[in-house]
Amino acid sequence: MAVEFIGKIWFWRDPAPWFFVTVPAKQSRDIKEISRIVTYGWGVIPVHVRIGKTEWKTSLFPKDGRYLVPIKASVREAENLDVGNKVTIRLEVR
Repeated sequence: MAVEFIGKIWFWRDPAPWFFVTVPAKQSRDIKEISRIVTYGWGVIPVHVRIGKTEWKTSLFPKDGRYLVPIKASVREAENLDVGNKVTIRLEVR
């Protein structure tokens, strides 16, 4: 399953600092439909992500009926991104 959307980068302070983009509601519902098949524990979903020219593997985290895409420091640096930037994300659920 491939999903593409535009989202804003935001910062999570607790319990550990991380940067995320929230998957929109419709795409989150679509992912949720196949979650039982692809999850490997407590609802996380393995994905291949692309922002700009940067690609990496990570896992989506469920939160409040939607999913969060963690944005690694190396990705933010490579794509010159910061909190509040809007980005186009392409996810491949594997």
